[in-house]
Amino acid sequence: MDDGLELTELLGRAQAGDAAAAEVVFRATYEDLRRIAHARLGSGGRNTVLDTTALVHEWFLRFARTHRLRIEDRRHFMRYAARAMRSIIVDQARQRSAERRGGGRPELPLLGTEALPVQQAPEEILTVHRALEALGARDARMAEVVELRYFGGLSEPETAEALGVTDRTVRRDWEKARLWLASALES
Repeated sequence: MDDGLELTELLGRAQAGDAAAAEVVFRATYEDLRRIAHARLGSGGRNTVLDTTALVHEWFLRFARTHRLRIEDRRHFMRYAARAMRSIIVDQARQRSAERRGGGRPELPLLGTEALPVQQAPEEILTVHRALEALGARDARMAEVVELRYFGGLSEPETAEALGVTDRTVRRDWEKARLWLASALES
């Protein structure tokens, strides 16, 4: 049996609630998922409490609980994984941002003048997320190219394959999206 067909069948069984099939899917795609997570977290400065393994495992927990999603094949699976990992990181940034603002706790005055360590703000992650959503409203494919390249860590050929377009189209969309996002983030 073809590996792609076998994975597609396993994905269907996993989504129908077969825990053993979900475990086999996880093992079969683990290295690809780690590569996506590493690309997302490994480019530095993200300041998340997640590491590559934690992000992959958090993603798998979400995947295992999602039974309404219908994943067609490995390509669709990897696109879903990149999008879901982005969602996990954005959710974590929102949570950290809320905690910074007190998270519902009463405000306490600063007692000392010690400087806190400078870290990349969760607001920066959320700003990029909002800009990408705005780009998606303007051009969904360009936003998906950014998601797969930046958040998923896929190469141009891998992105082209995932989207069913040519490498040249990916290159063009990537350049336009980068320019658009740079302009949007400067505003």
